[in-house]
Amino acid sequence: MRAADAPLRRPHPPATPGASPRVEKSFHLPVDGEELEREIAKGTRLVARRDPAIAALIKRTGAMELRDPLDDSFAALVRSIMYQQLAGAAATAIHGRFLKLFAEALSPVAVLALPAGVMRAAGVSGPKEAAIVDLARKVADGTVPLGDVDTLTDDELVERLVQVRGIGRWTAEMFLMFQLRRLDVWPVDDYGVRKGWTVTHRQKAMITPKALQAEGEQFRPYRTIAAWYCWRAVENIVLPT
Repeated sequence: MRAADAPLRRPHPPATPGASPRVEKSFHLPVDGEELEREIAKGTRLVARRDPAIAALIKRTGAMELRDPLDDSFAALVRSIMYQQLAGAAATAIHGRFLKLFAEALSPVAVLALPAGVMRAAGVSGPKEAAIVDLARKVADGTVPLGDVDTLTDDELVERLVQVRGIGRWTAEMFLMFQLRRLDVWPVDDYGVRKGWTVTHRQKAMITPKALQAEGEQFRPYRTIAAWYCWRAVENIVLPT
């Protein structure tokens, strides 16, 4: 995967006070290729051994398949911001007009060089424009070091990402799972994961994020795999885009 276009490679600045309590180390793998496939297969076997209900779900569903990541992580985060709270067709249209603003590749430098008002003219709302500009600034100054993501743990990277306007923990977790292919992300606040867990384990009441956090410990370091199967357990829940 090509690193995001960060014009300056500076040392990582100190994170803001109040670090996330969920800090853990994790190993990082290539975003594609045979090594990733082997690790997913290994992780799927571990998840199945640890939880008979999910083992049955795995048998019904088949092998885990991750969609291809975008070539550029900055572009992936911009896309995530653009698609927030918009229907698919509308978001696609606005995102397409936004990309046409750039004669060359989308990058933090290119975003910061846009004349005032052009994003709004392309249909980008004020809050989304502010979020995209803030992302570009924080990638450029090293707060969000997209060119050096492998030097950060999952929680360290989430901590950096949520400093960006418009990026919450859920968006950051989806970025880690689907763009960076991190295999030990456990999005306990995601409705689909909670619903899928509840349905798979035939529980009467929806599992709480706190309870789900505890349940996920057994799947380390492959919690992404368990989350993916929870999504698949609820067919009317669309996987994050």
